[in-house]
Amino acid sequence: MSDPRYIIGIDLGTTNSVVAYVEAATPRVEEARIRIFDVPQLVDAGVVQARPVLPSFVLLPTLQEVDPQALALPWDRSATLAVGEFARRRGQEIPHRLIASAKSWLCNTLVDRRAAILPWESTGAAEQAGAAAKLSPVSASAKILSHLRTAWNDAMACTDNGADDALKMENQAIYLTVPASFDAVARELTVEAAAMAGLPQVTLLEEPQAAVYAWIAANSERWRDAVAPGDLVLVCDVGGGTSDFSLIQVADDQGALDLERIAVGNHLLVGGDNMDLTLAYALARQLAEKGKRLDTWQMNSLWHSCSNVKERILSDPDCHGLPVTVLGRGSSLIGGTLSTELTRETVERLLTDGFLPRCQRSDQPQSNKQAGIREFGLAYEADPAITRHLAAFLSRPAPDGRPVTPTAVLFNGGVMKSALLRKQVLDILNGWSPEQAVREIPGADLDLAVARGAACYGLARQGKGVRIRSGLGRSYYIGIAASMPAVPGMPAPTKALCVAPFGMEEGTTAAIVEREFVLRIGEPVVFDFLGSTTRLDDPVGTVVEDWDDQIQPVTTLETVLEGEAGQTIPVTLELHVTAVGTLELWCVSKTDARRWKLEWNVREQ
Repeated sequence: MSDPRYIIGIDLGTTNSVVAYVEAATPRVEEARIRIFDVPQLVDAGVVQARPVLPSFVLLPTLQEVDPQALALPWDRSATLAVGEFARRRGQEIPHRLIASAKSWLCNTLVDRRAAILPWESTGAAEQAGAAAKLSPVSASAKILSHLRTAWNDAMACTDNGADDALKMENQAIYLTVPASFDAVARELTVEAAAMAGLPQVTLLEEPQAAVYAWIAANSERWRDAVAPGDLVLVCDVGGGTSDFSLIQVADDQGALDLERIAVGNHLLVGGDNMDLTLAYALARQLAEKGKRLDTWQMNSLWHSCSNVKERILSDPDCHGLPVTVLGRGSSLIGGTLSTELTRETVERLLTDGFLPRCQRSDQPQSNKQAGIREFGLAYEADPAITRHLAAFLSRPAPDGRPVTPTAVLFNGGVMKSALLRKQVLDILNGWSPEQAVREIPGADLDLAVARGAACYGLARQGKGVRIRSGLGRSYYIGIAASMPAVPGMPAPTKALCVAPFGMEEGTTAAIVEREFVLRIGEPVVFDFLGSTTRLDDPVGTVVEDWDDQIQPVTTLETVLEGEAGQTIPVTLELHVTAVGTLELWCVSKTDARRWKLEWNVREQ
């Protein structure tokens, strides 16, 4: 590929996706003019408009539910599905045809993420003639990315003389963001989805880092006045579907500021969607007290209505409440339009008390008694209190053994656009650290910051701005069976061997050559791949025998390695972090030139 014209940052969000771009020839980050690409999309049946965000929803309707002509796009007149605003709105009425939170399904280890399982709520009995087939989480993510690519190409690469290949998205330098908490498999699947969408060359970037890059770009040289050596910046990212925390250390590197990402939290499925549903249930109770009960479809509509009203209330300090309406379902049920009011007092009380309650620094997320059987789906957090999850994240000791105490907070995500919610988090953090004032680092355009930051990162990769040192967001291990005499009824215990340490940089290789292992080839074998976001100091080659909850399963690799059946080969292990941020694990023969790559099998558990 020739030198790209643009650097493109793509935020593939749980709720919304955004594209930002900047001229690749920009000399310095401080001079960057990062623009947002307004994405053409269906906003109503047959109506196409360009908007700065593309809702991350995919609608798979039947011919009876949506007129095929209503799905036509300028670049695809025969489209059979919809992505974006129309998908979100129409999906409220036919939720069994709507795919939402595809990104969260990418890290669900209990399903085959390459299998056509979405929409999850759609059952075989609900399938009708003319309906589009279900999609896998990977394919659904690819549909969203494909819409971004084709919309870009139609708007940016079409000329009077036809398409200009040099301006097509697939020929630009693309940086695609993922949650910092995404494990190796989820990252690999994200790259796979991009390739399915016609974007074979992408580089991954963690979303909290992208938020920091956006802040740097927005403040030009002034960002250096906002932080100083010794600062520990908490990136608090609460979006529509997830919450993520990261810590960025500020240090002095020969007179220049140096940034390093030193900790990453777990992937928490709690965010704005949970808040909207909480408000919807509160209003449903109000209606029930008046003898008006809602069915599943009306609750779904009320849920989405609460989202819009909540954002309007929180963004306007003079707004004390707004009406919320729900369509009736006919004379046999309720009939007519139902109306109630969502007040500021209700919003503030439910969101702060339920999701950002005041708690002690020593508090941990509550684990409520679980039902023996529950519906299968996404692994939502049992405790919706984001502040207790934050306390657990900060309870990890620093390398010097002392408690982690941030000195500044950079907020990100649509939820944190609310000044009320930001203040609540700041007040709690300052209550935990009375000896050290925690200040807010003002962000900008929290809905758009991640995409902007990804484009900024592309410039930094060219040496045109400061780079955050990061690498792997967790330590990785492979399970090895202990060598010991056989005991009837007791399998050999498994030890965890560290094959990649926390912070290992992209484009580097870690090899374990001082120890020899035995590899069985030519017959079915199983490899356990594990990870940890708490054991951050284990060097390559560390063997852990008792890890309690410090190390968690990532995936199980079931495969048959090429070779003579039943043969055992002495090998060493080698792990490579690719330039795009994915992992390759190799077994290297000690006796000849053979090498076996352990491919990820995502049909886990």
